[in-house]
Amino acid sequence: MDKMKETVLEYIVDEYLDEDDEDVVSYDSPLISSGIVDSFSMVSLKRFIENKYSIKLPDEEATPEAFDTVNSICRLVNQHLG
Repeated sequence: MDKMKETVLEYIVDEYLDEDDEDVVSYDSPLISSGIVDSFSMVSLKRFIENKYSIKLPDEEATPEAFDTVNSICRLVNQHLG
């Protein structure tokens, strides 16, 4: 799970934060409610996760709440890894 958290966090930092962005993002940082990830970004994040872990996340489970922290994203992914 820690490797997954690192992978997801790294992707979010690389894709959605500017180099000069002073936001420090942790596993518990609010991503959507803070504006780091918006609805468009959430779609690309979902696609990245599905491709990386060879899973399909049902749209009804890919909610803003489920995608609001790295920890919640990893919990969702683990439910689908079997």
